[in-house]
Amino acid sequence: MIAPLALLVMVQVSTRWPQHSMDRPRPPVVQPAPHAGEASPPADAIVLFDGKDLAQWQAEDGSAAKWIVKDGYVEVNPGTGMLVSRRGFGDAQLHIEWATPTPPKGEGQERGNSGVFLMGIYELQVLDSYQNDTYPDGQAGAIYGQNPPLVNATRPPGQWQAYDIVFHRPHFKPDSSVERPARMTVFLNGVLIQDNFELSGPTAHQRRPPYSPHADKLPLKLQDHGNRLRYRNIWLRELEHTP
Repeated sequence: MIAPLALLVMVQVSTRWPQHSMDRPRPPVVQPAPHAGEASPPADAIVLFDGKDLAQWQAEDGSAAKWIVKDGYVEVNPGTGMLVSRRGFGDAQLHIEWATPTPPKGEGQERGNSGVFLMGIYELQVLDSYQNDTYPDGQAGAIYGQNPPLVNATRPPGQWQAYDIVFHRPHFKPDSSVERPARMTVFLNGVLIQDNFELSGPTAHQRRPPYSPHADKLPLKLQDHGNRLRYRNIWLRELEHTP
């Protein structure tokens, strides 16, 4: 017999469509409001990037971060690997702004690809999805390989986009089974695109790995996928756990 919680985890990830299926219906396009400028962090926020330096970040091997800071943003330096926060986080509210290269190059997953990895494990996809077709569970705003966004609310390449994310970490029992799965709510450019979605486990390409117990707090990671993505105005509020 399947435990109620285990069943709930399985139900949230649709099995109607194979992972990365190009036959899956595309989320409807919603034109977001024009960009209204950077969102200032609240008083209790941890500012991870204010446009000046990468003091809060490092490379995956612990060495100095190798991405490029200029003009108030940080740009992916292709081939240097992920950008990793020096601090670890669990339950959190995260604000992060990003812009894909212009003019756009490539198609599908090759156009403006990056990702925001909560706890370094659970990816919210970053991609140029403005008039650029790809598999729905891999477009901008998808919880990669698990759930497409409710709608496509991206702006054209080169324009600033904003994610506002509420993330709740998974909880594990003493026997290493899942007590509560990770959950994610996401707004893209002010439009709801993920509504308290329960993740089936870590995100991955062409597979759905199961949960494995891990620390309560782990670093945030930004992906180097070989495209010169830009990020700015990154801040986070740690959330106290509510039973």
